[in-house]
Amino acid sequence: MGDMSGLPSMAERYVRPDWVRRVNAMAEAAGSAVHLVPLDAGALIDAARASTGVAAFGDLGDGDWEGRLRAVVAAINTSDLTVVGRLMTREELLRCLRTRLFLGAERAGNPAVGEEQIVAPVVVTGPARSGTTILFELLALDAGLRSPVATDVLHPALPQGTDAATRRAMTESEQELWADVAPEFAAIHELRADLPVECITITAPSFAGSHWSMVLDDPGGWMPDPASDFAFHKAVLQSVQHGKPVQQWLLKTPAYIFMFDDLLKAYPDASVVFTHRDPARTMPSTVSTTAMVRWIRSDAVDVPALAELVNLMFSAGLNTVAARHNDGTLPKLTGHVRFTDLMAEPVEAIAAAYDGIGRDFTHAHRAAIADYLANKPRGKHGRHDYTAEEWGYDATSLRDGLTSYISTFGIVSEG
Repeated sequence: MGDMSGLPSMAERYVRPDWVRRVNAMAEAAGSAVHLVPLDAGALIDAARASTGVAAFGDLGDGDWEGRLRAVVAAINTSDLTVVGRLMTREELLRCLRTRLFLGAERAGNPAVGEEQIVAPVVVTGPARSGTTILFELLALDAGLRSPVATDVLHPALPQGTDAATRRAMTESEQELWADVAPEFAAIHELRADLPVECITITAPSFAGSHWSMVLDDPGGWMPDPASDFAFHKAVLQSVQHGKPVQQWLLKTPAYIFMFDDLLKAYPDASVVFTHRDPARTMPSTVSTTAMVRWIRSDAVDVPALAELVNLMFSAGLNTVAARHNDGTLPKLTGHVRFTDLMAEPVEAIAAAYDGIGRDFTHAHRAAIADYLANKPRGKHGRHDYTAEEWGYDATSLRDGLTSYISTFGIVSEG
């Protein structure tokens, strides 16, 4: 680790838009953000039932979701969120509960939904900020794969007659608000209603996955539950897949590097594509991204603590990936993509990964990648520039702690 003393706060790094600053300032007149935007698990459940007209939460196979909800809400209420942060979080919680109600009602009316088979998904994972997002978007151009587009998986089951424009507007209001609250976020990670989203977004209504620990600076006593998270994940995919042509799912989240065994227990026939990048680039970028995610909702972001946590988690996770690669215990069908290769020769990098997972790389897919990149230049929302030292790290120390990972996958230092 580098020198954590004197690291600038998020307020010293960024300036909030005037409308965000003014809304947040309303807390003082109301007594606090807690008083202005109250959050109570029971009241949220009642509100979800009233707004949907659905009384019963069906069994989605993910166990004690209500207990996890109450733990998440308790954690939220001990986190120092702004007015805007609490409002965004309240909307997410209500949307999650409505989704659970609608999914349960759909299954009650059509049990065949729960019998859908999720076959041989292709999973993208790797350290955060190592090219997982752009690779995900490029693989989504494969006509044989179905990607989890935000409009579909945030609202997988809505009342019959809900039109596409309404679904899109609801999704856009949640996904694209992040960059309205913190304009710099768009240069770090683009969220749009029509783009594929990570699995942590899909499974937020399970109250068992990484979404809540990502957005809360202090998740308190809340603990993830991978088995329940994957059970809900499958329920969403089944709903979106039902009645559509058979395709393999394309999935993605960096968190899967910490949970291979859980992933393979849920989807034993999955193939995995790993991305790899210089840890002196991924670690500080992960801290800056997560700090920004939390800054969207809170003025109290502990950057030094976050830097230490990211280093601890990802160093252990990446060295484990290297060890399992070397002892042959990674998933049988595995491809690898180095970030530097993906940036220099994306088609060739993806071709090599497809060889690893035994998938045909079609001429149509190759052409679609070239066209997509031509119309989506890097930095169209501005550049995400950073150094290791700006986020509390020493680049040499980061690399020294991951020598096994770096040597195993031939990762090039980016300076």
